[in-house]
Parts: sequence; C-alpha cells; structure tokens
Amino acid sequence: MTSCKCISALVSAALVWTAVGCHAPKSDLKLGLSDSLKHYQGTALKLEEVEPDLSCHDPSLVGALPPQTLDSSLPPQYWDLPLEEAMRLALENSQVLRDLGGAMLRSPGTLRTVHGPAIVETDPRFGVDAALSAFDASFAMSTFFDKNDRALNNSFLGGGTRVLTQDTMVFREEITKVAATGTRFTARHNTDYDANNAPANRFPSAWNTNLEAEFRHPLLQGGGVNFNRIAGPNGVPGLPLGVLIARVNTDISLAEFEQGLPDLTSNVENAYWDLYYAYRDLDARIAARNRSLETWRRVAALNRTNSLGGEAEKEAQAREQYFRFEEEVQNALTGRLLDGTRTLNGSSGGTFRGSLGVHVAERRLRLLIGLPISDGRWIRPADEPLMARVQFEWEQSLPEAIMRRPELRRQRWIIKRRELELLANRNFLMPRFDAVGRYRFRGFGNDLIDPTGENVPFDNAWENLTTGDFQEWQLGAELAFPFGQRRAHAAVRNAQLFLARERAVLREQEREVVHDLANAIAEKDRAYRVAQTNFNRRLAARQQLLVLENKVQNELQVDLNSLLDAQRRLAEADSKYYFSLVEYAVAVKNVHYEKGSLLDYNNVYLAEGPWPGKAYQDAAQRDSLKMRPGPLNYIMQRPLNVSAGPTPQLVNPPRPATGTKAGLSPMPQQVPGGPAPVATPPNPSVGASAQRPAPFVPGLYTTSRPGPLVR
Repeated sequence: MTSCKCISALVSAALVWTAVGCHAPKSDLKLGLSDSLKHYQGTALKLEEVEPDLSCHDPSLVGALPPQTLDSSLPPQYWDLPLEEAMRLALENSQVLRDLGGAMLRSPGTLRTVHGPAIVETDPRFGVDAALSAFDASFAMSTFFDKNDRALNNSFLGGGTRVLTQDTMVFREEITKVAATGTRFTARHNTDYDANNAPANRFPSAWNTNLEAEFRHPLLQGGGVNFNRIAGPNGVPGLPLGVLIARVNTDISLAEFEQGLPDLTSNVENAYWDLYYAYRDLDARIAARNRSLETWRRVAALNRTNSLGGEAEKEAQAREQYFRFEEEVQNALTGRLLDGTRTLNGSSGGTFRGSLGVHVAERRLRLLIGLPISDGRWIRPADEPLMARVQFEWEQSLPEAIMRRPELRRQRWIIKRRELELLANRNFLMPRFDAVGRYRFRGFGNDLIDPTGENVPFDNAWENLTTGDFQEWQLGAELAFPFGQRRAHAAVRNAQLFLARERAVLREQEREVVHDLANAIAEKDRAYRVAQTNFNRRLAARQQLLVLENKVQNELQVDLNSLLDAQRRLAEADSKYYFSLVEYAVAVKNVHYEKGSLLDYNNVYLAEGPWPGKAYQDAAQRDSLKMRPGPLNYIMQRPLNVSAGPTPQLVNPPRPATGTKAGLSPMPQQVPGGPAPVATPPNPSVGASAQRPAPFVPGLYTTSRPGPLVR
C-alpha cells in the first residue's frame, strides 16, 4: 500500500508540473540563474557566428594582391592569354560551374557542380543503390524470454493446475529475398522452449523447432518484372521507387550538368571578348586623346602669340575636347560596374554589351577561369576575333539543335520518367491477389540437442526434426483491395496530367529552340554586314582626319570645329568597328550554342572520372568469389527498354565554312554608289573556318563518380 501511495503521489506531481509548464506565461517563470548565467535569461534567438574552419579557406584568397586602379603606379605586366588556354583553365578550376548572374551567393543550392550526378546516384532515399537495396536478401533474428506466474480460473486451460508457473523462450531467424518478379522467398527457423508445472505434460520442459520455406507471389498488383523495376516492391501509388526511376533521375542530373557546361564555356568566351574589346576601345580612346592633346597644344600656342586661330573660345573648345577624351580613357581603363556579356542577357548565349573597362573585364575573366582576382599581371587576349564569313546550313542546323540541345534531352528524360510512373500507377488499380505457399519440417523433444541420448522417441527436438516424421504444407491465395480504389485512380490521373504537361513543355521548348536558332543565325549575318559597314565608316573617318591634319601641317586654314569633329568621329568609328568585330565573333559562338555544338566548337568532351585504385582491387576480389549465375529467363515478361544508349558527343563534325580569307577585319566591300575602298586589311593569313583558327588540344571535362568508400 505504501508503494502504491508513493506512485500515486509521483504521478500527481508530474501531471501538475506538466500543466503548469504548458500554460504558465513566460513572464511568470523564475529561472533563478546565477550572475554568471544571466545572459541565458530572456534570450530565444540571436545572431551567432559559426566557428571558422581555417582548413576550408583557399590560401590564395588570403594573400590576394590589391586590385589595379587609376592610382596604381607600377607599370603593367601583361600576360597574353589565348582563348584555348582560358578555356582550359576554366575547365580545370571549375568544380562549380560558375555563374555571372549572382546565384553563387544568393542561391548556392541551385548551382551545378561536378558532384551533382554522383550526389543523385548515391542518394540513400531515391538513388540507384537505394532502389536496388529493396531486392537485397535480408536477415532477421529475434529472441524473447518470458516468466509467467498466474492464477487460472479453468484448470483445463492450465493443463490440470489453477496456478501456472511457466518459463518460455522463443527464438526466430529468417532470410528473405525479393525477386525481380515481386515474388518474396523466405527461409525461416523457429525454436521455442516451454517449461511449466502443468500435471498433464509428458515432459516438464519441451522444445519445438521447425524449418520452413515460404513464397508469396503477386498475381495482379505488384507482379511482373516491369512493375518491380519501375515502382519497386515497396512502391506506393504516386511514389514509385524502382531502379528505372532512379536511373532516369541520374540521367536527368547528367543532362542538367551538361546543360550547365555550355553556359560556362559561353560565359568564358563572352568574358574573353569583353576584355578584348575593352583593350581595343582603350586604344581608340588613347589615340583620340593624344590627337586632341596635340590640337590643344597647337591652339594654345597660337593663343599665346595672339595669332589667328588661337582665340580664347577656340582654346577652351580644344581643351574641353581633350578632357572629354581623358574621361573616356579613364572609364575605358578602369571600367564601371555594369552588366557585361553573359548568357540569358537578351539571347541564350549572350548578347554582346561591350560596356566594361579593362580592369573590370579582366577581373571578371579571372573569376570565371578560377585564377586569383589580382596577381600583379594584366591578362591580355592573344587571339583575334573570327573574321571570315561563316555560313550555317539551316537544313542541317535545325535537326542538330533539336537532337543535341541538353535542355531538350533532359525534358525527354522527364517525359520517360512520367511514362514509367503512369505504367506503375496503372498496376495499382488491380486488387492485391497473392499466391502463398509454405512447407515446414517440425521437430519436438525433451531437449533441443542431445548427442548422448538413447534415441528414445522425442528425446531431442533436432533428432526428431531430421527424421522427417512431421511435415506440413500450406497452399492458398490472399485477396485484398479497397472499395473504389480512390488513391490508385487519383495517382493514375495525376500521372496522366503530369505526362501531358511535360509533353506540352517539350513542344514549347522545341519551338523556342527553333526561334532562338533562327535569331542566332540572323544575328550572325547582321553582325557580319555591320562589321563590313563599320570598316568602311572607319576608313572614311580616317581619310577625313588625314586630309585635315595634312592641311594643318601645311599651315593651311582649317576650321577647328571640323577638326575636332573629325577626331571624335574617328574615335567613335574605331570603337564601333571593334565592337562589331567582337559582336560577330560572339554571334558565331551563339549559333553553336543554339545548335548544341558549343562543346565541339571548343573541343571539350565529357567523360566519367575513374574509380579509386582500391575500388578496382576490391571489385576483382569480389568477382572471384561470386558464383557464376545463369542467364535470367524472362519468358513470363520481358523487361522494357528505357535508354537508347550513350549520346554521341560529336554527331556531325563541323565542315569548313565557305567565305573569303580575311585578316584583322572583314574584307571591305564597296558602298553602293560610292568609291571603291582604297585600303585593304592587313595580315590576310587567317582562313575561313567554322571552327577555331588555332586548334584546341582536346580535353576531358570529368564528373565525379559515386565510387565506393575506400578505407
């Protein structure tokens, strides 16, 4: 009685404490903290700093040099960098496919990395190994000991006694394996021990043991190779977890990775040509400033001698033009923080902006190719833009874009996944009807094992089991289904809607690909024509300025407004000419981007990374220990094909484009109705080609593979 009172008091106290703790306001709680712990009082959430892990820091970041500015006094040390070298550095230093849209800091979870396919492959919930684990053989064992001491109302139930004392033990072990058809095979061993005081017992204690084999084969729902490959033996309506779904998810992640790689290479080339134009624009601004400075000095000299042409307003006008060009030189050198050329800034591959200065464009290129932001050197592009006219055949480019764009291939994999999900969900419309069979050998005895026994009947259970005197079998069927199959019908309808949605998305994506390809080809032709026009404009502006400067040198009267205007026109014509050249090079690159051949254009190929060396040794050792299985017989149901095999990375090798040889600029054309050009572009050595003028050493951009853990 005393113990019962104590238990009741403890339960009452716990209930009171729970009620008070759940309903008392925070302001009424008295923490009673000491002075050294007062900082915990009244604090729920606060900003905290994570403990830094210095081993994760990049040493090159800590020792980075300050950036180049207008006040830098050291002379520049130039590094002439070819485009192929910039591409190689970008691929070698890019475990994360860098983005220029700011996603690196704002949404890092959306970034593509070389680890992405391996992460999807090794997902412990939805990966391939997780799906295959449902077919692994599993072992289970349980052992329980009981002590029973009870009074019975009926002596018949107690074996002749009304006060039963009993010691029991139950031991069970089994191995279960699920086949590809959904059949569940089980081999089981059961042993139980019973010692009690019932007078009707033959032995005071007895052992029962049995060995049984069981199978359960689904005839309707859950049956078949295709269903179990798609949904898995543990799949539920609307959530298939089979190996085919897991493998398709891996293929989708590979397509997403391949989708990000052209973006990286396109941005590297965009940044490279941005820097090229920044240098050319700087040269044009410096040349204009120097001419303006000479004009200012000449007018200022006339002003000091009060000569004709040296009036004060003319001196101020010449001085103003000099400082205007000086401002343009400063902006062209250091640049302003504006959005440069990058993917999806007007076109998929990037619309050339040309609004960056040398310093800003150089730091932007360093960011993309993985170099230190500043190391004391100035990167200077060593390659010239493609000058030859490149022709793309529409009848060849259109099917190539439809076939090779990774975005479309990713969407087709999504459609394949939706089709598989629909097949699996239709299976859930059928009732659960299983065929069940079981065969059992039993053994009974006073002892479990008695090797020194006298072979009397039921001397030990294992000896009795091996005689085979007691055998049992069972064969039957089980049927179960919910009325209406509401969840299964909802899953089928949902899968149909998803499939219809993905097919509609694919149609619109193909339309957009065709639209973007048409825009890219038209933009390429426009850029080439504009480059020719700007060459003629540049030539005319230079001739105009040369005529005026010759008059000045011959001390002939020249209108100052005409001279200053000619200097401005030449500076603008030079800048626009190089702008159009880079615009044309970017336009050619964008056509390859839209066709899905940009990686071929840069001689970049995808390959899977190697396994660790220890993995090959372990695989060879395990292979030598395995039994050689015979071929599976799929007479009942042949599994469906999902993949058509590896995607060829070089479908149609680019052919040399037709066009006229060119050098630093397109071949000038005669303006309709105007005089023929009097100058030809220098360095006519570069041939017309749809590929790079200089061959790029083929490289392999590898992804990390989900290799085993090697200890």
